[in-house]
Amino acid sequence: MTETRTVRAVVVTVLVLVALRLVCAALTPLTFDEAYYWTWSKHLSGGYYDHPPMVAIVIRLGTMIAGDTEFGVRLVSILLALPMSFAIYRTTMLLFDSARAAASATVFLNVTLMVAAGTVIVTPDAPLMAASSFVLLCLAKLLVTGRGTWWLAVGAAVGAALLSKYTALFFGPVILIWLLAVPELRRWLRTPWPYLGGLVALAMFSPVIIWNAEHHWASFVKQFGRARVDQFTLRYIVELIPTQIVFATPPVFALAAMGLVALSKRGEGTRAARVLINATVWTLTIYFVWHSLHGRVEANWFGPIYPALAIAAAVASDIARWQQRGRRFADLCRRWAVPVGVTMLVALVVQVNTGLLSGYRRDASVRSVGVGVRDLAAGIEALRVKNGAHCVLAQGYGVTSWLRFYLPKGTCVAQHFERIRWINAPPPDANQLTGRLLYVDDGSDNWPRVAQYFNHVERVATLQRKRGPLTVDTFAIDVVAEPKGNVLEPLPEELR
Repeated sequence: MTETRTVRAVVVTVLVLVALRLVCAALTPLTFDEAYYWTWSKHLSGGYYDHPPMVAIVIRLGTMIAGDTEFGVRLVSILLALPMSFAIYRTTMLLFDSARAAASATVFLNVTLMVAAGTVIVTPDAPLMAASSFVLLCLAKLLVTGRGTWWLAVGAAVGAALLSKYTALFFGPVILIWLLAVPELRRWLRTPWPYLGGLVALAMFSPVIIWNAEHHWASFVKQFGRARVDQFTLRYIVELIPTQIVFATPPVFALAAMGLVALSKRGEGTRAARVLINATVWTLTIYFVWHSLHGRVEANWFGPIYPALAIAAAVASDIARWQQRGRRFADLCRRWAVPVGVTMLVALVVQVNTGLLSGYRRDASVRSVGVGVRDLAAGIEALRVKNGAHCVLAQGYGVTSWLRFYLPKGTCVAQHFERIRWINAPPPDANQLTGRLLYVDDGSDNWPRVAQYFNHVERVATLQRKRGPLTVDTFAIDVVAEPKGNVLEPLPEELR
């Protein structure tokens, strides 16, 4: 197959996969995190309590095109697969000079659940993976051309990654390891170019730094304090490999593991290419292994290494020289990569929307995906109108965000606690917090009882959120009045 035909086949495959994701996006209710990020998009800022601003920008662009719908929230996130695919194809071509491997890397990346589900469900990981692909592309262009100006592009790509998620900080050590481990690249350390690239990245990241400086470093404290070294446990480390097998899909995971071995021991490709892929994968992996000894590592946190993993899988599939048994296994994984990836995505979407595949029992997605929230919101709105409540109060940020998305536009919805999460948004008008309010109590033991905060508490209903026959959540709905203090929990003094 000629390179032109190969490119055409890859383009068609990627477009079909993107179209499938768009359908899935339109059919699936928002997760509570997606609804939360959607609220950010209504008040764009240099930073937020949980993450940098890129996910809010991505959602804002999508809703400008397709409105405040599930499809609109997810549209641009899914379309990011297109530039991501271009970047990974070109990177593989530049590093390994193989159109077949470049095609494989592009397809392998797109069939992983990390990309398929990770772009349908909008999180900071979608723009992070796209930016990570371009970091690799710019480094590959630097390697091939030898032009220092590519360092500026590297800095811009790293800056975009930093605006997506703090995990992108690991590209600093990755690039340094690459430069030190490849003798012919060390000369760059004696030139101004890498440092100018670093300044570009810093300039792009500066809005996040400024926002944190203005808000008592709230986001930095939250994210960089996740793993406490005074804690030690083996509880979470056993989750790492199984979750990544699922997120990569078994065929791609197997090929990626083989490819990393080939790049490390079999000497496939140039030293610079091998070191770049290995450093990208292992730097972050080693950190997350350490992190797992002190706290849980979520599967999606590995997102920035997936472009490099896809290239490693392509090396195993199309470049590495295997013995007969290894060759047969690699061919088997290559053949089944797309069918398995598509099947897993479709099964996931069916399961989260219906619960059919688990016999309508609980699963890992049942709490986070908003199946049944639209009906819940309709019931809450009817009670709000009937009881003359000016505003709806909720306890957790997830329910608050869902209700802001699914209740009629303009309805006052506020979270009673954790006001720092809403620091970028104006608080409800004081008039909306007077008189009768509707309080949505999720029944969690994590939250104090509503009677601690209001003198008047009247239970008016109990509503359920259901997925098919399964009751996911039960909410106590109270009409409250006569607050004992501030209606909303005040912000920490240093943030007022």
